[in-house]
Amino acid sequence: MKCREGCGACCIAPSISSAIPGMPNGKAAGERCVQLSSENLCSIFGKAERPAVCSAFAADAEVCGNSSEEAIKLLGWWERMTAA
Repeated sequence: MKCREGCGACCIAPSISSAIPGMPNGKAAGERCVQLSSENLCSIFGKAERPAVCSAFAADAEVCGNSSEEAIKLLGWWERMTAA
């Protein structure tokens, strides 16, 4: 599966514990990443400063569903199920 351009769910729903430019302590689940543009595109995509966890994320129907709204719900569910 390819990412839906302008979805941004993976930059909003999950927590990210590693530093992100502009967010030195990472981000909480449900918090919008500061690197996510108003068009829901990553402004550091393909750049060295992009966190490894972000680069490693691969779109999959199990976590992305059929729409951006469904992706937010599914990724949020996975976040809650895997939170320590």
